[in-house]
Amino acid sequence: MTRKWHVPHTLVLLYGMILLAYVLTLLLPAGAFETQVNDHGHEVVVPGTYAVISDVERLPLWSLFTVIPRGLASAQGIIFFVFIIGGALAVIRATGALDAALGRILQRFGGQPALLILMGMLAFAVGSSTIGMAEEYIPLVAILITLCVGMRMDTVAAVGIMVVGYGIGYGTAVMNPFTVLVAQEVAGLTPVSGLGFRLAMFPAFFALGFWYVLRYARKVRTDPAASLVADVDEAQPPAHPEAAPVTTQQRAVLLATLLALAVAVWGIKEHQWYFVELGGVFFALALVTGLLNGTAVDDMAKQFVAGAGELVNTALLIGFARAIEITLSDGQVLHTIVNGLSQPLLAVGSELSAIGMLFIQSILNFFIPSGSGQAYVTMPIMAPIADIVGVTRQVAVLAYQMGDGFMNMIVPTNAVLMGILGICGIPYGRWFRFIWPLIAMLLVLGSLTMVVAVLIGYR
Repeated sequence: MTRKWHVPHTLVLLYGMILLAYVLTLLLPAGAFETQVNDHGHEVVVPGTYAVISDVERLPLWSLFTVIPRGLASAQGIIFFVFIIGGALAVIRATGALDAALGRILQRFGGQPALLILMGMLAFAVGSSTIGMAEEYIPLVAILITLCVGMRMDTVAAVGIMVVGYGIGYGTAVMNPFTVLVAQEVAGLTPVSGLGFRLAMFPAFFALGFWYVLRYARKVRTDPAASLVADVDEAQPPAHPEAAPVTTQQRAVLLATLLALAVAVWGIKEHQWYFVELGGVFFALALVTGLLNGTAVDDMAKQFVAGAGELVNTALLIGFARAIEITLSDGQVLHTIVNGLSQPLLAVGSELSAIGMLFIQSILNFFIPSGSGQAYVTMPIMAPIADIVGVTRQVAVLAYQMGDGFMNMIVPTNAVLMGILGICGIPYGRWFRFIWPLIAMLLVLGSLTMVVAVLIGYR
């Protein structure tokens, strides 16, 4: 009797990619560009200086095992942030405030799933397009899932609202400081230049993403068995809360939660807060909400530990994802990959070259998932190539930001994506089945956009 093939566990898939990265370090020559510090104090590569490094020792086989703890250590910021979020949400949920509030929302808007999808995706897209939010959305995953399940949608639809929203926000970003502004700086362009074209292209990409998520959500509402995770126990959330009166204590908890979110957004925008500061905000929120609810400190501690413990799987996924990038960096083949992919652009016309830039940036996003990191490595190469092939540097920046933003919705090296999927219990294979058709459509629309940008001389 033959066993039916099934998609392996996400950890198995990620470790397989670590093995692939290791094989690439054996097959590809090690190499590097020369680097220099630009006028803004950032280290960037120097175009035309790529050289093979002949005396680099190949990675030992032992590194296939040691890279796992190194990946976990490298991603410690987001891992500990996820643990704190899990603990804080457990304390807040124990007060009953979130369930009571969500129950009231479902009672009022339960028949309007399209409105939830529209407003949710728009909020995530705007946050990512303007101030570069992504990791900051993780605390909202549990709330969004509960809302969607209450409207007879599954966890894939809930994650779709968040991930597709922020992915399109990054891909069509107006002034994302971590992608657009960095890329424009490296390319020698005026910050936030080209704003009008990016604003004009946003509605088409957003409409495509909204239609895609809504179509899937409606299919699941009509036939729950059509859910991509119908047979995955880990992806089945608890039943949605029933509407119940919100007590005075619960109102205080909800107010404290909103204030904490407002403080987090203010800190990100005004003081460039990151995981340490944001983790501190949510730990303080857990203490405040527990005290407002009258919870004994020992009970608060137990709730916090239990909530954090539920996200151990998520933490491992994040660490394994980071280990892929570490393997490629240790083998010194990242610059080799960038150099090899950029060479064909010099042999084609301007329109095809622009489309080629989009696809090259999309491929590179697998190897360099960091938006700003990708900008510092690729833009010093792509900007001069744009000059040679007859397209503007603004077009090169556009290719970079779309390749980075759209592919962050699918590449398993994106620690934020893997963290969100881990929290929801969605296997990567099931998410891939959901998202790849949308990525293909976005790349087609992106290619058309690149041609238009070339034809109008987008600057």
